[in-house]
Amino acid sequence: MALLDLIGLSKAYETNIVLDEIDFSIHEGERVAIIAKNGGGKSTLMQICQGSLDFDDGRRIVQQDIKVEMLDQQPVFDEGISVKDAIENELKELKSAKERFDEVSLLLAKEFENKTLLSEHSQLSAFLDLHNAWSLEDKVERILQEFDLKIYENRAVTSLSGGEQRRVALAGLLLKKPDILLLDEPTNHLDVYMVEFLEQILLREKFTLLFISHDRYFLDNIATRSIEIEEGKIRSFKGGYSDYIVAKEALLKSMQKSHQTLLKLLKSEEEWLHRGVKARLKRNEGRKQRVLQMREEAKKNPSVLRKMKLELEREQKNFHSDKNINRKKMLFEVDKISKSLGDKKLIENFSMRILQLDKIAIVGKNGAGKSTLLKLLLGDLDVDEGVIKRGEFRIGYFDQQREMLDDDKNIIDIFCPNGGDRVDVRGKNMHVYGYLKNFLFPKEHLDKKIGILSGGEKNRVALALLFTKKYDCLILDEPTNDLDIATINILEEYLQSFDGALLFVSHDRYFVDKIAKKLLIFRGDGLVEESFQSYSEYLEIEKELKTLEDLSSQESQDSKEIKREQNRSVKLSYKEKKLYEELPPKIEALEDEIEEINNCLSDPECYQEKGLQELHQLLQNYETEYEKLVEQYLEIEEKIEMMK
Repeated sequence: MALLDLIGLSKAYETNIVLDEIDFSIHEGERVAIIAKNGGGKSTLMQICQGSLDFDDGRRIVQQDIKVEMLDQQPVFDEGISVKDAIENELKELKSAKERFDEVSLLLAKEFENKTLLSEHSQLSAFLDLHNAWSLEDKVERILQEFDLKIYENRAVTSLSGGEQRRVALAGLLLKKPDILLLDEPTNHLDVYMVEFLEQILLREKFTLLFISHDRYFLDNIATRSIEIEEGKIRSFKGGYSDYIVAKEALLKSMQKSHQTLLKLLKSEEEWLHRGVKARLKRNEGRKQRVLQMREEAKKNPSVLRKMKLELEREQKNFHSDKNINRKKMLFEVDKISKSLGDKKLIENFSMRILQLDKIAIVGKNGAGKSTLLKLLLGDLDVDEGVIKRGEFRIGYFDQQREMLDDDKNIIDIFCPNGGDRVDVRGKNMHVYGYLKNFLFPKEHLDKKIGILSGGEKNRVALALLFTKKYDCLILDEPTNDLDIATINILEEYLQSFDGALLFVSHDRYFVDKIAKKLLIFRGDGLVEESFQSYSEYLEIEKELKTLEDLSSQESQDSKEIKREQNRSVKLSYKEKKLYEELPPKIEALEDEIEEINNCLSDPECYQEKGLQELHQLLQNYETEYEKLVEQYLEIEEKIEMMK
């Protein structure tokens, strides 16, 4: 039985039909990914499922007591509430259930046949099992650590950045575990290690999930089903993004085959239509209408097929198509640079060269110094030590704040500041609408002001503007944030054909694998490493190494624990205690005797008087006794050390 159903549901914004009589259900344990272009209805569908947005027609049915909750793009918190309190506020119901469970358990110890208590105990146990709420304090601590929020736990949430506030909201929802969790771009503002933790918790805790993400590896790892919204309709595909691409290709082939069949039928019917008189008879009017309908469908199909084919071709291009172009031109020479911010060491004694056509991804944890390196290369920050030599070349920069855009200007003014409606793109003169159509902007958007666009639309404008300029080097900071997959495919196509150097910061593993030929890995504490592995391969090896370290650490810990247990059982006997007190003076006395004999053996008068053979025998006896007493003493001392 479905937890939530949408039946014959429609939603339009003025004349724009976003959802057109759709049917959609989500069942317990399903993890459903929504795939569509920006503005295609993803957020609309999610908000309707949440119950926060009205619809025009149809029905929304939610099973009794089912709770549907959503991660907001811009969560709101009470003024002054701390990070830890904000997370724990989401757990009030679970904590209350655990306290009541403990109370009922105590009561049942006295009234073990009380049916009312037994029923309540069973219900509470099932509720706590469902939400895995048996050790909430431990789980709060773990999520604070994994989402890098531990250092902020006592700070007001409102004093944090927008990305950090989203992590706080996400942490609370994950621990609360609603019956249906809705996540809109949950991997934004998370580094790859946080994304990996998020994947683990979603799979381990068996969430029922409806989500939007541009992270294609996240889609593959998490989704049990993908739904595509296109022209107001929904198609459903089993599995994640890779399965979706395969199924979409099969659908394309089927549509192409159907189109060929349609063309043959249309040709036959067109011949009939042109024969004349019979076509105008009333009884044939229906057949005539069918021909006209087929004609319109045949006109429309090629554009639909071409669009689908283009998207698939973009997706299925080779990840790393090399070109035999001269790579010798050097753009940057970085020589033994170091940079700290406050007490935090970001880069230490790092050197590298950046050459023409290098495609370099800069990766690592949030706050490790990735964006700082970009600013050092751009000259916006100065190094503490070392030198960065720059050649004479043009740099294009895309930043997360989109500072190159003016909110007061229209889109067309941004691209055509001197008037007109033409724009140069890589030496090709294009109509601005024809160019922006590649970035999924309809014609009516050209007069819109930048300030009223969504974050994703602003990113698309900024990227489209970037590619109209002539640059030798592109420096991009998180270019895929707020973009849909269709736009990311377009971005990838532009970057793969870009004939200059490319440096970019990204946490999108799929994007990095597809574009980068080299990695700069920020390991923390100033350490930056170069690698020619794919990002996925590097992360997999890093994970395996960590597993080995954890196993080794556990074995070492187990060994120490065994030794401690053994040591706890060690005790001195009465005889050993007595010897420990008596041996030192005996050993010292023997040392004096041995020294005296050795002195005598060095003096001819002495050893002639006492006899050389007798002295040697006496020395041997003393040394044997000395070694025996010292060995006894050391054994007792070792036992005492083990007891500490």
